[in-house]
This record gives sequence, structure tokens and C-alpha cells, in this order.
Amino acid sequence: MATAYQSFNLHTTPEKFYIEACDDGANDVLAIDRVSTEMTLTGRKDVPPSAVTRPICGIMGTIRMVAGMYLIVITKRRKVGDLFGHAVWKAVDFDVISYKKTVLHLTDTQMQDNKTFLSMINNVLTTDGFYFATDYDITHTLQRLSNTSPDFQEMSLLERADQRFVWNGNLLREFIAQPELHKFAFPVIHGFIVMKSCCINGKIFDWIVISRRSCFRAGVRYYVRGIDSEGHAANFVETEQIAQYNGGKASFVQTRGSMPFFWSQRPNLKYKPKPQISKTTTHLDGFQRHFDSQIITYGKQVILNLVNQKGSEKPLEQTFSKMVSNLANGMIKYIAFDFHKECSRMRWDRLQILVDAVSEMQDDYGYFLVDSDGKVLTQQEGTFRSNCMDCLDRTNVIQSLLARRSLQSQLQRLGVLHVGQRIEEQANFEKIYKNAWADNANACAKQYAGTGALKTDFTRTGKRTQWGLVMDGWNSMIRYYKNNFSDGFRQDSIDLFLGNYAVDEADAHTPLHVQKDWKFLTLPIIMVVAFSMCIICLLMAGDTWTETLAYVLFWGSASVTTAAIILFNGYEFVDAPKLVQKEKLD
Repeated sequence: MATAYQSFNLHTTPEKFYIEACDDGANDVLAIDRVSTEMTLTGRKDVPPSAVTRPICGIMGTIRMVAGMYLIVITKRRKVGDLFGHAVWKAVDFDVISYKKTVLHLTDTQMQDNKTFLSMINNVLTTDGFYFATDYDITHTLQRLSNTSPDFQEMSLLERADQRFVWNGNLLREFIAQPELHKFAFPVIHGFIVMKSCCINGKIFDWIVISRRSCFRAGVRYYVRGIDSEGHAANFVETEQIAQYNGGKASFVQTRGSMPFFWSQRPNLKYKPKPQISKTTTHLDGFQRHFDSQIITYGKQVILNLVNQKGSEKPLEQTFSKMVSNLANGMIKYIAFDFHKECSRMRWDRLQILVDAVSEMQDDYGYFLVDSDGKVLTQQEGTFRSNCMDCLDRTNVIQSLLARRSLQSQLQRLGVLHVGQRIEEQANFEKIYKNAWADNANACAKQYAGTGALKTDFTRTGKRTQWGLVMDGWNSMIRYYKNNFSDGFRQDSIDLFLGNYAVDEADAHTPLHVQKDWKFLTLPIIMVVAFSMCIICLLMAGDTWTETLAYVLFWGSASVTTAAIILFNGYEFVDAPKLVQKEKLD
């Protein structure tokens, strides 16, 4: 496999960026012209002595803003661990550097727009969870890597990467187009990776969880639901659990993703907006595309739908069930499990009902297993595709239970666990296991919903706690605020980063300037004034109680009426995306 360079120096002059490969024996230097934006290979002898030099950890790519092109580099990294002898890194700090030496050529409006676009890019970069390796392909599962051709093995990391999970793919378009530059760049995934060296029965083994978040139909909680016309599901995450002992390797893969038909749930100031299923779109085409690609990639599918089977979530469950029946594909099985109903009143032990119901299918599908000689002993022939509304909290709980059941069998086959021993009895490992899966839940939740996951007390401790309920309430409040008042900006940030929206320097007007309706400013002011007057009237009583009551009723009714009008027009008061017009479903 053609590996990428591991360390670099960035030399900056007024005319060019020189990115020097610092690996042993390397002499290559990538020169980027700051005026023409042309990229060429050169040598160390061409770097001017006057250049300002600093070390960098890698190149994320380049992107165009109002002020011109920008170079995005990784300035700080932290080692997560070694995967089969290959270092896996977490990118923890970045720098966004302008090709232009000044922005004085811009108008005031353009400068403000450029500043906003820059803050969008930084918003994505500061969302925790970017990982990379320079000499190993972390975009693919062990099973996919084992089923590749010799030609594939010779490809560069950029060429062979699974494009679903390459979050800097849009930023690396210039690099991808020039094969001679491939050693200067590597794919960066977004999600979560934990790598632990564990010990059971005196036997030390490596245990790894990798969650890869898809960059197709990526976005934030309420603005991206369902699927697109290509069949890409919102919040699609592939999670692989790997165990390695004595040269043997085992891998178990699960997926999660939004219910794969056309539906939306736009924020409108209500705590839980009502989901809307499209009445004008043909669902089956996109639905079939989604599962065709899933079957090609993962084999047989077991859908675990964990949404409520009553209330506003009921129509979604019914539609999903009907779609599976209409598709009539023997490779797909559908299981609906009302998580909240089954586990109500803290009866979390009832999750075992679902685990037991799918145990036979899980045994049939198996997992990927390779012995110390590299011989493939078993392949995973099917995948559990779990979902709830957000594919976060309920989904992660179920995935952790299925992953534990698979790991039980894997560790026995690898010779770590004795026959009859159970993972739950291994106190030290069980603590590591639960905390890692809870951390996985938090990472996925922060990336999609803006806060940590709910129900992680169960994942961490194996039981539901009162403190866990309090923390869930707190996170739910933060989610409400972010989903209504800051997620439009977050969605725009992701669309800009992934190339769903491209900035045109020649365009004098960007979509950032949306004229707000008069109601947006006027009604909140009226509501605050009316509520304040109501409080003042209560604190400063009039000459008679009837006079006080009249004032309180007047101002109170004014504030309530205004609040009702605001709620009725909730769509106009939330922070909505501006760059890409999201689909509105009838």
C-alpha cells in the first residue's frame, strides 16, 4: 500500500507555501502558489531560506472563501493507539491559512461574509472526533480490507478510501486530481475511536471500537432526517468492534441510520416537533437504493426499529414496516421494539427480550475472524441496522448489548475466555467496556444533536439511576436550545465544509443575508415588555386589589397571547440554514 508522509514542515513566503515531507529519506516538497493556487512537487533546495517555518501534523485540504483560497492544516495531534502496528491519531487542533496576504480588496459586506464562512469552517473543525492514520486504511472494516484485489492494495490511501467516511474529501479535490501529490494527504474520518489493551485470565488482548460517521446526508438533528434521492440516510454511522489476541483478529460490524424514507421534523420552538412524512414523493425508489447498497456492502439486514409505537412516532414505525413489506426482499428482516414502553418505570432488564429475540439471527450472521496465519475462518454475513428517532441514545444502548454478545463468542474463539466464562463477570474489563460504549454514545450525540447522549448511565453502570434521569433532563434542555437557536448555523457549517455549498468569489451576494420578517423582532420585544409589566404590577400593587388584578390580567393576557403567536409561527423564529435549501415535505 502506498502510504502517506507522517510529518511535515510548513514554510511560508509571501508568494508560496512549501510543505516539506520530514520522513526519513524523503526529499519531496509540495509548493502551493498563493496567487495562481497551482500545486507542484519540488525539492528542499527550492525552499527559500527567508521562509517562516513551523511543524505541522498534516493537511486537511483547501477551500475557497470570499477572500480566495485557504489552506487547512492539522497543527496538533494525539495518538489514540496502535491498530495492528499502525499508529492511529486524533486531530485536535487546526489552522486555516489564507492564500491572500490581505483582505483589503474586499468590501465591508464581503469581509463580514468571509468572517462568517471562516467561523463556519472552524465550527466543524472544533467538533470533536477527527481521526486519521498515515499508513493504514481506517475507512474500511477488517472484512472489507480482506476481500480486496492486489490492485486495490497498491492504491494510495486517497484512492482506496471508502468515500462515505472521508470527511475531508471535498477539501482534497485538488490533491486527488494529481496522483503525484497523494503522499502529502490522507483521508480523515469523523466519529469515535477507542483502543484499549485489556487483560482477562492473565491474557492481554487489544479491544477497539471504531465509529465512522458518513459524510453523505450529514447534518444536525432536526434539519437532516430520512434519506435523499440517492438512498443516503441521515446520521448514518458504521460501528466496528475489533478484538485482537495472539495474532488472531475478530471484527463485528453494526450500522445505524435514520429511517430510510422521505420524512422531516423541522424545529418550530415546540419541545418535540411533529414528524412529517412526504405525501408527494415516491418512497420506494430511495428506500430500495438504500437497502441495495446496504446489502452489497454488509450482506443480510436486520432492522431494529426502536421508536415509540404510539403518539407522533407511530406513523413512522408503520411506514417503515409497510415499506419493508412492499419491498419483499428476503435479505431484509424487520423487528419493531418499543424501547420506551418496554423499559418504562426503570425496567431496563427487559432489553434482554430484544437481545434474546435476535440471538439466533446474530449467531447465523456471525462475525469476521482471522487466525494468526492470516487465514479467514469466518465472515460476517449480515448486519444489524438499528434506529430510533435520532439514532443516538436508544440505538447506542442496543448496539452495546449486541456487541457484548458477539465479543463473548469472539474472546472464547480467540482463547481469551474459558468455556462457561462470561464477560459480565470480568469486573475490570466490564468497566472499560461500558465506559467506552458510553463515550461512543456521547461522541455521536455531540456531532449530531449538539450535546452528550441520554441514557449513558445505563451503558456505564448497567442500570438506570435517578442522577442519570437528572442529567438526561439537563441534556434535553440544552438540545432544545441548540436545535432551535443555533443548529441552522451548524448545518450551514457542515454543508460548506463538505462542499454541498461552494463559495463563489465573483458572487457579490451570498445567501447569508436573509431579511427577517417584522414579527421576528417585534413580537419577542412585546412579549418581554408585557411579561415584565405583569411582574411589576404584582410587586407594586395598586390602590385596590381589583385595580391590581385588572393590570395583571391585561399584561398577563398580552404576554400569553404574544407567546401563542410566536409558537404558532415557530418556524420563523428558529435558526434555519441559509446556504442549502433543505427539502420541505408536504
